[in-house]
Amino acid sequence: MTDQLARADNRDFRPRNADQQLRRRARAVIPGGMYGHQSAGPLPPEYPQFMRAGRGARVWDVDGNEYVDLMCSYGPVVLGHRHPAVEAAAAAQAELADCQNGPGPVMVELAELLVGTVRHADWAMFAKNGTDATTMCVTIARAHTGRSRILVATGAYHGAAPWCTPRLAGVTAADRANLGYYTFNDLDSVTAAAAAAGQDLAGIVVSPFKHDAGFDQELVDPAFAAGLRELCTRTGAALILDDVRCGFRLHLGSSWEPIGVLPDLSAWSKAIANGHPLAAVLGCGDYADAAASIFATGSFWFSAAAMAAAIATIGALRAEGAIEAMDRSGSALRAGILQQAAARGIEINYTGPAAMPYLTFAGDRGHELAGTFAAAAIRSGAYLHPRHNWFISAAMTDADLAKVLAATDEAFAAVQLRQHEGRAPQHEGGTT
Repeated sequence: MTDQLARADNRDFRPRNADQQLRRRARAVIPGGMYGHQSAGPLPPEYPQFMRAGRGARVWDVDGNEYVDLMCSYGPVVLGHRHPAVEAAAAAQAELADCQNGPGPVMVELAELLVGTVRHADWAMFAKNGTDATTMCVTIARAHTGRSRILVATGAYHGAAPWCTPRLAGVTAADRANLGYYTFNDLDSVTAAAAAAGQDLAGIVVSPFKHDAGFDQELVDPAFAAGLRELCTRTGAALILDDVRCGFRLHLGSSWEPIGVLPDLSAWSKAIANGHPLAAVLGCGDYADAAASIFATGSFWFSAAAMAAAIATIGALRAEGAIEAMDRSGSALRAGILQQAAARGIEINYTGPAAMPYLTFAGDRGHELAGTFAAAAIRSGAYLHPRHNWFISAAMTDADLAKVLAATDEAFAAVQLRQHEGRAPQHEGGTT
């Protein structure tokens, strides 16, 4: 990190000249100028599109403005940006080789570590993105059962492939023909969807908790999770846990281990290598032959540096008590935000686990107040999101937390002003 970046301070917020120039250049050579996360529900104009650097819990945009990072690259950065042990492990492996004709020994070492860390796992396969992992899980379930139908929760996100993408441009009816839908935490709806699938039910995909973008989050009812497990066992379908977003943020194992429910297959990515590109599919022994029978590969799927980073990440998560640290920081953030909202008489919902929270405003169906809040927060040095859950990293310090809470206090003041000016209606609701 350069001294110039280290001195960047939002008290002297820098105009987004470099960012705007890059946006203009991007529009000439990239369709729409941007795709993916930053094009799915545009962020307020105060947000930068291009980032320059990150260290610990802080990031800097291309104009040198500094923020406490509450998005963590939409989840992958769990230990903080440029964690020394992770970067050293990746660099040491890269010095030997990264992308080769075949995988390095590190692939076996990582598979052994994951099998020893995640209770339901007897084997592991690797890819690059969460979409790769969820798609492989679905394919393995179909290969194992010889069936076609897959059940997913309405509104849930499981990736960007045609079978699951939330945007239907370019998607055919045939791509979605073998999907059925249920309501998260509603076991009766799952039972009905399974009955409709009949003897063709191959698997049920479920997230550890409900984290649909733009909606209050909902923790899983243990009875619902246990009911899914029983239904899949009874029907011979695969229970597939999509742990891409939550994996190694809530528990050092699969996210449903604390409630005693183990899936047959699980999909992982994001936090498993602290920002290095890697995904994994883990499964129980009954599904090993089916996993061996499918063809799934990519030119970079056996790259070794990210696997070395994953080994170091799992080691650091354990050695540094990172999951407990994220829970403590997230709990302190929740307490501070609830106190700020109550002090200003602003009705909010603050939902989800402490390490993966989401804030909404009562009655704010169009997210206008959320946009006002986010725009003010980023001007004050906190990078969060108005329509997506946030992520706490284990690198967050007391100073980082204080900076965030100062920014959210300014953001609540902006919301209060907007409400008093009558530009957004106040509705009945409650602070939770």
